Amino acid sequence: MELRILRYFLAVAREENITKAAELLHITQPTLSRQLAQLEEDVGVTLFSRGARKVTLTDEGMLLRRRAEEIVDLADKTEKELTERDELINGVVSVGCGELASVQVIAEMFRAFKEKYPAVTYELYAGNADYTNERIEKGLSDIALFLEPVDIDRYDFIRLGVKERWAVLLPAADLVGKELLFPARLKVQNELVSWFGDYFPQVMVPYTCNMSTNASIMVRNGLGYAFHIEGSRPFLDRSQVCSLPLYPELAATTVLAWKKRQPFSVTTTKFIEFAKNFVKTYNNREQ
Repeated sequence: MELRILRYFLAVAREENITKAAELLHITQPTLSRQLAQLEEDVGVTLFSRGARKVTLTDEGMLLRRRAEEIVDLADKTEKELTERDELINGVVSVGCGELASVQVIAEMFRAFKEKYPAVTYELYAGNADYTNERIEKGLSDIALFLEPVDIDRYDFIRLGVKERWAVLLPAADLVGKELLFPARLKVQNELVSWFGDYFPQVMVPYTCNMSTNASIMVRNGLGYAFHIEGSRPFLDRSQVCSLPLYPELAATTVLAWKKRQPFSVTTTKFIEFAKNFVKTYNNREQ
């Protein structure tokens, strides 16, 4: 399965039209049609449902699209890394993270590193912990910002001196007897259960949600009260949903992590060394 053919396949999947995709790819429509037919023959499944005006992906096609996007993304990233030179740092630093107050540190770090290496570009991928972990394991992200507790045995890391406080999104303050939205991560759920202690049997948790922005929409629509990290909603519309820190306080720390014994590009290697010094200075400043 050639990388070029995967790019053709992705173009058709995006445009849902072979003629338009062929124009964007600067090839003829018959050539593109033959390539797609050959791809379907090679993989042994039908990838497209062909209609009068557009083509759509079959279930098998949607699976290939997900995998093809990962392959092409990784191939592009590798190509960029191979063309980097120490004397001209102009590569890409890719960081995965959740919605956290610690992202403020990442923003300051990007700005400081860019002053030193102005040609470097940055990719910031936000998602839940599972998504972030998947990207770093597949090599799609170089570095990840994790909220503890997290399994970091396979990673080298630096701990950020930012207190991530748990809070609750709510229209009122009393939690006992109310329906709650818990974060999706099991380790985080266990932290919250411990925080409730003897009161936990009196609360109801009919919902889980992996992103605080979506959780706030659920709260606004009366589905319950949602737990979130304060820093995940820095621009909260308090006329719609309010946020109160938990009392007694429940807080967590974050780590900036990268895989052990992983060969990195010149740019990423320099960024990691820069990050170590930057975080040390930042933590000392905040103490």
